Amino acid sequence: MNPVPTPICMLGEQALLHRLLALLPNTEQSNLILGPGDDCAITCRDTQWDTLLKTDVVVEGIHFTADTAPRLMSRKALARALSDIAAMGGIPEHALITLLIHPQRNVEFVEELYTGLADLAVSYGVSIAGGETSSLPQPGLIINVALIGRVERGHAILRSGGKPGDILCVSGPLGGSFESNRHLTFSPRIELGRALQTAQPRPHAMMDLSDGLAVDLPRLADASHCGYEIDEAKLPLHAGCTAEEALNDGEDYELLCALAPETASETCAQFGLFPIGKLTEKTQTVLSGGWQHFTSSPHA
Repeated sequence: MNPVPTPICMLGEQALLHRLLALLPNTEQSNLILGPGDDCAITCRDTQWDTLLKTDVVVEGIHFTADTAPRLMSRKALARALSDIAAMGGIPEHALITLLIHPQRNVEFVEELYTGLADLAVSYGVSIAGGETSSLPQPGLIINVALIGRVERGHAILRSGGKPGDILCVSGPLGGSFESNRHLTFSPRIELGRALQTAQPRPHAMMDLSDGLAVDLPRLADASHCGYEIDEAKLPLHAGCTAEEALNDGEDYELLCALAPETASETCAQFGLFPIGKLTEKTQTVLSGGWQHFTSSPHA
């Protein structure tokens, strides 16, 4: 008897990923340093640098509305990928853009999309090295960005380096991203990520906050084989936002760091970070919510 098919919405994003990763071919190649599970994959480039690999996609109706300015649609697509390079402490280099669009969309609309891409790419020293276009059979828009960057060999900051007792910090206020349109206009934290990567001491673990602290913090803790606790009263909030919104709204694109407790105060003061809790042996503050593909309702 054939098993009953399982709708993706019954699993959710994380459970689906676990099942898919089990189907991937052998990734034990000598030059693959880090495969799936962090903000970027890492491969060995040469004696000085490792290569960071990232791909990200934005979809009309999920990540922005149909009436969003096209320059902001494409800007967000590239900015999201840049944020993941920032989370590893890396330097972005080259991007490939895949555009899927309905044929009835105007050529001028597409030119605006690429103007938005070009403007942000120039700001961060990124070349648009090529890509692909395809038509969609129904109205809509999908932009995929494949981005590579570099980081000093062996010095990428991973999610998995946290230790019990580490102080958890975020790089800026959280909450209200969609209501304020900050999800379209945020600045990826490339400069801060680089500064933290070269700091002494540097963060034990780091990631960017895209799906909400309530989702992303447990991911960092799990990767580091730790629990966590936070003090919601210490969460930095955008004006008019609540702690619940800071935990669950998502699309903040700030950095979440785990710092050695002995020097955390100095690091926070130096880089303008906000301490919000710590990593523990076992989870003390159970979080739920945030954004999960296939189960959450779209903001757009």
